[in-house]
Amino acid sequence: MRVAIAEDSVLLREGLTRILGEAGLDVVAAYDNADDLLQYVRGFPPEVAILDIRLPPTHNDEGMRAALQIRERQPGVGVLVLSQYLELGLAMQLLSESAEGVGYLLKDRISDVEDFTGAVRRVAAGGSAIDPKIVSTLLQRRRSDDSLAVLTPRERQVLELMATGASNQGIADDLVVTLRAAEKYVSGIFTKLGIPSTRSESRRVLAVLLYLRA
Repeated sequence: MRVAIAEDSVLLREGLTRILGEAGLDVVAAYDNADDLLQYVRGFPPEVAILDIRLPPTHNDEGMRAALQIRERQPGVGVLVLSQYLELGLAMQLLSESAEGVGYLLKDRISDVEDFTGAVRRVAAGGSAIDPKIVSTLLQRRRSDDSLAVLTPRERQVLELMATGASNQGIADDLVVTLRAAEKYVSGIFTKLGIPSTRSESRRVLAVLLYLRA
């Protein structure tokens, strides 16, 4: 699996390269700015691009704009955005169209190497990796017309875990239930939210997007 990185901190850029390399991933390019990364991705698309949300020259939103450009022009490239702080508006901008092949993580998640490399692999494979703090923040902003009111508290727990990118087995492990029970919860969520199996999009991604936008 080939990975390209845009991170202006030399220490973090080298740290990411080492962590990913030791996990068996091939870091094919590592830059300190978005323009060089975009040029590389256009010519040699990797499986996933990892970008700091704020990059030179202004350290405003260059990384996010580059991520959105990659998703628009090269949808086959997974995009994982890293941020020092939770910026909910930018996160929702990234997830506005689809949660397939996209991730938004806070940088402190990198310290858990296994989880971080798992998130990179998941994004590269077309899945999602949403920082749990985003999910927690959204939980605190429920509207009175919550479209997820049909779900039980346990089903909301399951959907919260799905939103972070957890697999059915991961959900089972976290809730200390059997895999069969986790699968039943997930199936029930799809039914209650009216997400049919005939849709071309992933049912899981649709459920997660509905959750994040609620």
